[in-house]
Amino acid sequence: MAKRRVFAGTQLRNLRNARGHKQSEMAGLLGISVSYLSQLEHDDRPLTPALIELLSRDFPMDWQDVEEDATTRRFAALREAASDPLFPAPLSVDQLTRIAEQQPALADQFVALHAAYRRTGERLQIVDEALASENAGGSRLPWEEVRDWFHMEGNYVDRLDRAAEELAEKLTSKTVSPTAEAIERYLRDALAISLIYTAHSGLRQYDSGAGELQIDQSQPAESQRFQLAHQLVALALQDDISAIVEGAGLRNRSSQQLLFVGLANYAAGALLMPYNRFRQEARNLRHDIDRLRQVFGVSFEQACHRLSTLQRSGARGLPFFFCRVDMAGNITKRHSATRLQFARFGGACPLWIVHEAVAIPDRILVQLAETPDGVRYVSMAKGLVKPSGSYARAPRRYAVALGCEIEHARDFIYADGLDLASPQAATPIGASCRICPRSDCDQRAFPPSDRAIIVDPNLRDVVPYRIA
Repeated sequence: MAKRRVFAGTQLRNLRNARGHKQSEMAGLLGISVSYLSQLEHDDRPLTPALIELLSRDFPMDWQDVEEDATTRRFAALREAASDPLFPAPLSVDQLTRIAEQQPALADQFVALHAAYRRTGERLQIVDEALASENAGGSRLPWEEVRDWFHMEGNYVDRLDRAAEELAEKLTSKTVSPTAEAIERYLRDALAISLIYTAHSGLRQYDSGAGELQIDQSQPAESQRFQLAHQLVALALQDDISAIVEGAGLRNRSSQQLLFVGLANYAAGALLMPYNRFRQEARNLRHDIDRLRQVFGVSFEQACHRLSTLQRSGARGLPFFFCRVDMAGNITKRHSATRLQFARFGGACPLWIVHEAVAIPDRILVQLAETPDGVRYVSMAKGLVKPSGSYARAPRRYAVALGCEIEHARDFIYADGLDLASPQAATPIGASCRICPRSDCDQRAFPPSDRAIIVDPNLRDVVPYRIA
């Protein structure tokens, strides 16, 4: 079989220029000579599998956009599957290359089998946690069913995302995101909706019979704009949303209605932060949330949530996990495009920085954390307060967290200043005490559900038992 020959001189040169590197600096990063790099950039020589692996590892966000052949895509998928902590040691570049080139059917089946394994593990986790939480029937409430539907979809709905992006093009001219005025104009002129700004009417109330939309004017400006966007897409993209709900296979009417609301919220985010514009700006700013929210006029939470949805095939964003935690430690929003998976019942690990952030509003905290499988993550968390508009109503307090695996740290500004290489620098965390296997955690609230405990009346440690 002929060896694949990948010529990507223009992309390699563009990557070097985007990083501001001289040829000598780039050659040093790749471990090759300057003359060899020059030949690569002029397409006089093809990239070797070892160089492709190095570029994919060190420049994952930039190199994923290189137009690749089927073998190269197969190699990348195989490398990701084979790097699962399930395996004691990863395959070498040469081994992966030989499998991808000489046994393509086997490689495809291995990748598919690994994906099925991951999905099965996630479904089993739902059942395990339901049983551990005394939800013995394993039945899910409507909001849990909708939450899990989004998770299984990868938190990305292509049909709706593209439709919202097209709609955003109609509403923008000189701005990167539709303004509140542009959305109001479309609601009035195209959809014949009357707008009323008033206090204490609920965040948003729509009367379809009267064609009247009320918006609570006590909300922050970005929240008002989001509610306008929600109503716009709920009407303008109603057929698309309804078709997705119809095909979701949810059990009851409440679940279907909740999914409609969730999809309208998703589309509102996609309208205000159009996919390609938002993805490119996020990369330019190294995913600096405060700067992103200024560019697109959205809230901190909205920007974080949108980053977790950038999973379009061929144009993926950084693989993030995202969650929102309330003052009691309940996870009220969650999604992970990483190997980190959240507990679906109960609270999260108390060692995770997001819990500290809840008590310290408007301050960004960062953490290097390591899960029991040995994977390390950079976490950013910030406590937020949403005003109620009245002294008689308590404001809402919560925290949001966003993070990625350390291999993407160079593209995540919050990793700056962390010692990513030190074995002692990472905080050991788990998904939740019910499923965490760590036996030496002083913060454990209760033992794992699948392990027995050993109690010695003559020994008292921080945790009053040992795990068998």
